[in-house]
Amino acid sequence: MSLVSVIDLGEVVSGFESAWSPVDVVRVNDQVVRAALFDGEYHWHKHDEEDELFMVYSGCIRINLKDEVIEIGEGQLCVVPKGVLHKPEADTPSVVLLFEPSVLKSRGD
Repeated sequence: MSLVSVIDLGEVVSGFESAWSPVDVVRVNDQVVRAALFDGEYHWHKHDEEDELFMVYSGCIRINLKDEVIEIGEGQLCVVPKGVLHKPEADTPSVVLLFEPSVLKSRGD
């Protein structure tokens, strides 16, 4: 048995049943990579203690901030620093990888 495993993201995302319900893909030290289907609007929220990294695997999303909107396309990523109020949204179904501390509640506050 190998100590290294390969994860097929295509298989992970093909199993999505609903939007805004992240699934843990893999843990790395105290971090977790989660995958989620973004479709429509999510609510305004913030994470007081942890930064949150969004990487678009497929599609395009927006991260609404208080005074600006960040657009992220396939292969792009951005980090929302801890304490920053934000609201993700996607006009069409988009798959996003979230790189977060494992203690982060990925459904916001």
